[in-house]
Amino acid sequence: MASQEILESVRRAATQRVLFLPHAVRQMARPDRMITSDEIRTVIMQGEVIEDYPEDVRGHSCLLHGQGVDQRDIHVVCAPKEDFLAVITAYLPAEDQWEQDLQTRR
Repeated sequence: MASQEILESVRRAATQRVLFLPHAVRQMARPDRMITSDEIRTVIMQGEVIEDYPEDVRGHSCLLHGQGVDQRDIHVVCAPKEDFLAVITAYLPAEDQWEQDLQTRR
């Protein structure tokens, strides 16, 4: 599945329901992150696919990059299912792990 196809699947699944897995909730709630569900939804609907994981054991998933409140960069790993979107994790990309564009791993 090409990046555009997985992105369409993600957005289609998100219009039905977004399910935040426990790991995602823990990562979002970290005091140094405090990522809101609204920010996640914004990344889902406006962000772009930067990595595609077609062989993920949890099912085809991808890494999205987008921006939340105050234009802060957020990464979201999610997997579209038939009737919902599973948000696997979300985090603020670390500059020491990503190139300046925050879309390319170092």
